[in-house]
Amino acid sequence: MPKSPFSWVPTLYFTEGLPYFIVNTISVVMLKDLGISNGRLAMMTSLLALPWLFKPLWSPIVDTIKSKRWWIIATQMTIALTVAAIALTLSEHSTFTITLVLFSLTAFASATHDISADGYYMIALNERDQSAYIGIRSTFYRIAMVFGQGVLIFIAGFIEKYAKNTAVSWKITLVLTAAIMASLAFYHSNFLPKAEGAANANAESRPKLLSNFIKAFISFFTKPGCLTAITFMLLYRFPEALLMKMLYPFFSDPKSSGGLGLGKEAYGLICGSAGVAALLFGGILGGFYISRHGLRKSMPLMALSLTLPCIVYPFLALVQPESLWLIGFCIAFDQFGYGFGFTAYTVYMMKFSDGPLKTSHYAICTGFMALSAIIPGAIAGYLQEICGYTGFFLLAALSCAATLAVSRLAVKPWE
Repeated sequence: MPKSPFSWVPTLYFTEGLPYFIVNTISVVMLKDLGISNGRLAMMTSLLALPWLFKPLWSPIVDTIKSKRWWIIATQMTIALTVAAIALTLSEHSTFTITLVLFSLTAFASATHDISADGYYMIALNERDQSAYIGIRSTFYRIAMVFGQGVLIFIAGFIEKYAKNTAVSWKITLVLTAAIMASLAFYHSNFLPKAEGAANANAESRPKLLSNFIKAFISFFTKPGCLTAITFMLLYRFPEALLMKMLYPFFSDPKSSGGLGLGKEAYGLICGSAGVAALLFGGILGGFYISRHGLRKSMPLMALSLTLPCIVYPFLALVQPESLWLIGFCIAFDQFGYGFGFTAYTVYMMKFSDGPLKTSHYAICTGFMALSAIIPGAIAGYLQEICGYTGFFLLAALSCAATLAVSRLAVKPWE
């Protein structure tokens, strides 16, 4: 009996989202808790995102060796094992080399899972079902975002209160996470339909796939306006990319060091729950707005929406308020603006990618999107150590000029 897509689409995209936030958010919080300096922290955790930048390079392997269903289950089990290994090797006296290697393996497996899951979705569902379930897949990816950025961090903070040991709290949290990933892998091994065979791996398809891969890269970089598009993709969200890596350090550092002196529970509640909800609401509203007014007319307002809320961070650094309600409002305000303004970035990538090779071109665009977070994130910690939190946040606010400049450069009369 054919399995309903509802039996696997929600869990597949929850599983796609969860390891991404393990690598890109939990790693930051955990390593900061265990004493890594802000400069090293931001640099090392930014480099963990490299597999998402380079994943188009090994996507032909996923397309030609084994089935995508096989890759989904294999990568999910790999993620479960690497997260469990992080938990088992973690201690307050670690050098963190092994931890970073294991996080890198998790990132590689997660990026490979993205390729296989998205490809499987298009193979296992007809066009009508693909459209029907697009909202469900997005919703469950966002639920994973709340779970990874909010719930798991809150759990770690809650356990630490009773265990009185940071490493132990993270060990328990990561073992729980690994168990969830293993359970999902087992579930998918039983509920993912066998919609394809391993016949994808025939030798005749490989040269053609490689040829198309090279053709896609050449045609992307010879597209009219390519340099402008790359500049836009790298700089449009530069201020927010600078801020992302320093948000938890700012929350957790004591007031004497310029931080807010708050714990993981407050961070999980404010940033992982209220902040994510505001981000999602801003994104939904941005989608409605841009569909009604078009990219060209929407871009100025969206660029302002993405940049102006950055002023909340210099305010928080200067005032260092006690009220969680005020801090929560400031974070939600910033995240709503970012969600609304980021819609223009997504639509821009779609429009620039349009054409015969739009799927491949969009994948390359997402690589530049990853790079746009890696570069600012890698330098953010060192800038904060030089400037302090107030100076760093003022510098991030000033960098909003880059967003406003490229938003004026990039808009073309596509419509």
